[in-house]
Amino acid sequence: MKAYIIETGKFKLDGGAMFGVVPKQMWNRLNPADENNMCTWSMRCLLIDDGQRVILFDTGMGDKQDEKFASHFEPHGDETLVTSIQGAGYQLSDITDVFLTHLHFDHCGGAVMRDMSGNLIPTFPNATYWTGSRHLASALDPNPRERASFLKENIQPLLDHGVLERVDEDAKTDWMDAIAVKFYDGHTAGMMIPTITFPNGNRLTFAADLLPSSYHVRMPYVMSYDINPLQTLKDKEAYYQEAIADNHYILFEHDPLHVVGSLQMNEKQRYYIQNVDFEMIVS
Repeated sequence: MKAYIIETGKFKLDGGAMFGVVPKQMWNRLNPADENNMCTWSMRCLLIDDGQRVILFDTGMGDKQDEKFASHFEPHGDETLVTSIQGAGYQLSDITDVFLTHLHFDHCGGAVMRDMSGNLIPTFPNATYWTGSRHLASALDPNPRERASFLKENIQPLLDHGVLERVDEDAKTDWMDAIAVKFYDGHTAGMMIPTITFPNGNRLTFAADLLPSSYHVRMPYVMSYDINPLQTLKDKEAYYQEAIADNHYILFEHDPLHVVGSLQMNEKQRYYIQNVDFEMIVS
């Protein structure tokens, strides 16, 4: 099994929104804000090649939005979804499956692109795209809190082309060989979090917005974007117990500096992240 980090660029989000009730005096030491209170975040994806399937986990924001949209989030950086996939030695046509943890624009925007005529089409012509039925229903009929995050142009073309399939939320087996999926409801309804088990026995969780960065490891650090912050606390605690018991490594999708870490608990019974080399986990 081969694994690659797919960097799709960076963007900016309001620091207060990303850290919720935590005072700026505290979070600004972790990820300093600019003069507009905006912090820089990564849009980091994961590619797994198990010899039969080439699976991409999330797709970043993409580049099909207009200048007005981009001005709100300031996407930047030299790396893109396409160049990073090509840099790993693959073409868009090689991707067999695209696993979308949830359908907020910064996680699924790259799933759809514009063709030469300006039409919206799936970015990966040979891929099956995966979401959850409950989450898809909430994305197609969004609540006022999430409406700005669920963009029709990121979802409808996948439905129109018949490439969007559902992960069975009630399944008692792994989604695919060596890939287990759990569903969480704090950030958004039915967010899917996969954990990959490598041949060497190491387990890697693609944490998406359950734990968007290593900065969010402490319990009160919950994003204002979450639809149910109290459920997020329960989600985090449940995952933390599993991660420590089974020695999971965690890939941070939005952390601007830290890619992978392991969850630890100190003598004061506080959780913290220890940085780990990605190649050590997957080799």
